[in-house]
Amino acid sequence: MHPDALPPAHPKASPPFDLALDAAMVLPIRPANRVLARHTVLVHAGKIEAILPTVDTDHYDIRERVDLSRHLLMPGLVNLHTHAAMALMRGLADDLPLTRWLEDHIWPTESAHVSARFVEDGTLLACAEMLRGGVTCFNDMYFYPEASARAALQAGMRASLGMIALDFPTPYATDSQDYLNKGLALRDGLRGESLLSFCFAPHAPYTVGDDTFGRVLNYARELETPIHIHLHETAQEIIDSEAAFGMRPLARLDRLGLIGADTIAVHAVHLDDRDVDTLARRGAHVAHCPSSNLKLASGFAPIARLVAAGINVGIGTDSAASNNRLDLFTELRLASLLAKAVSGAAEAVPAFAALEMATLRGACALGLDNRIGTLEPGKSADIIALDLSALELSPCYDPISQVTYAAGREHVTDVWVAGERRVADRALTSVDTVSLLARVGEWRSRLQRNAD
Repeated sequence: MHPDALPPAHPKASPPFDLALDAAMVLPIRPANRVLARHTVLVHAGKIEAILPTVDTDHYDIRERVDLSRHLLMPGLVNLHTHAAMALMRGLADDLPLTRWLEDHIWPTESAHVSARFVEDGTLLACAEMLRGGVTCFNDMYFYPEASARAALQAGMRASLGMIALDFPTPYATDSQDYLNKGLALRDGLRGESLLSFCFAPHAPYTVGDDTFGRVLNYARELETPIHIHLHETAQEIIDSEAAFGMRPLARLDRLGLIGADTIAVHAVHLDDRDVDTLARRGAHVAHCPSSNLKLASGFAPIARLVAAGINVGIGTDSAASNNRLDLFTELRLASLLAKAVSGAAEAVPAFAALEMATLRGACALGLDNRIGTLEPGKSADIIALDLSALELSPCYDPISQVTYAAGREHVTDVWVAGERRVADRALTSVDTVSLLARVGEWRSRLQRNAD
């Protein structure tokens, strides 16, 4: 479909349909800057069949019809960078610079406590928070990704799982090849799960050596899999790289062949003109994490410059330990506002561009844009509903502006992933929150004892 074409007037499949969502407004993302008033999204077998004026669907045979006459429907949000299990460390060590935060608090806590059970419980907690906030897909980087997979599948959420690589041992793996072997085995074992996809996730230039990067690159090319990596997050990272390698981290990775159309550079805060040019020429993607960058005092990513250079930018939260919210509505609003302040241009990253970053552009970075990121016939029914009738959202002159600058995750009432309702009237349908909170309380006691 041409990106500016309207949805087809009639569904390709014959009724009956599984689901009809009758909405006051539909914001499909494609066509760009369009809002469809009083339209219905028809869903069958987990996919969108058509988006039609509601009056044209009255005679269709539909198994379930949902009245969303006060709501706006839009694609589920894509969280392009998370360490989901670290939700169990939310608030554990705040108001510290990145190096002290990692070396004195996070890494010791992980060494003492991280296990498959920790990751499963922490990821389920993150999934519950993200689903209630309208996030239907997250890109993760953490230990024990098999446990993250179990949590995501239990929640019924879409996840891109990082096959992590480091050059030092942890309780999860003994060396870099062990990390990669475990990730590849997991990928092979879960390839049939439609909600799961995979990325290679070498942690960062300062924790991974050239030999490991070479193996990651060979695997990524062979399997046509994205590479997800922290890059140019802090000024100190660049100083250290220049001292050790005689070049900036991005230049080093580019020399190794790692910067390309399947690369997701996380943070990308400290960039000079040559860095921006390299990312643009290679067709790389950027995962922008504005709240984490602010909280850790990492700096201001030059998002307006990246967009002007044609670089695809998606939005991530980073972990709840460094944010402390897995709230993509906060992030997309910040992405727009910070871009304006940093560039000195009020027109930088307008409202629709921010929404596009949080949906379609994140999907593009993951290679999933043929399945998610917009509401179009043939795509997965990953859909969220926002109640725009709230007092704090009134009056509404421009729905796109209202969603970006005024709405928040508290206005998300319903969420569907592949046509399955995962949030119904603000309540999770697939997560036992009472049991989950009890387990979270147990982890808090353990981690608190360690911190003391």
